Amino acid sequence: MELPKRKQIRLKDYDYTQNNAYFITVCTHKKARLFGDIVGATLCGRPNNPDKMIEKWILEMENKYPGLKIDKYVIMPDHVHFILFNHGITNEKTGDHTGSPLPQIMGWFKTMTTNEYIRGVKNGLYQPFDKHLWHRSYYDHAIRCDRDYEEIWQYIDENPLRWFEKHKK
Repeated sequence: MELPKRKQIRLKDYDYTQNNAYFITVCTHKKARLFGDIVGATLCGRPNNPDKMIEKWILEMENKYPGLKIDKYVIMPDHVHFILFNHGITNEKTGDHTGSPLPQIMGWFKTMTTNEYIRGVKNGLYQPFDKHLWHRSYYDHAIRCDRDYEEIWQYIDENPLRWFEKHKK
């Protein structure tokens, strides 16, 4: 019996190392609501909140990958949105431009957050999760123009209100 093929969500033949801005969404596995408070440009939350840990690793991406800049982000109860600029670095001798591949960046982010979340669960700080912290993949959108960027910025900004309106009981 042949297994169904997974849908390819990356753009075919697109160079994800190139100088560009990306809108990224990463969802928790099975949309589990593991994060409590909404975290964005203003810091809020409670002690031992996993949101603060996730925020730490979002911001740490800039230190790990030269030329990477996190522009806007929000941590929702069951997903994370952010805009990142992958400027890469230019070799002064050759003039060649190299950026870190987006799949490598996202793999690192998911690994670091998963490992720290597991430590938090073992220490009784965070609620347990079912097999995986994150959904297998992530959504990315190459931001191609100012209008696209502004719409995404607004979407991230308004996401907490939309989420709560949708999930309030």
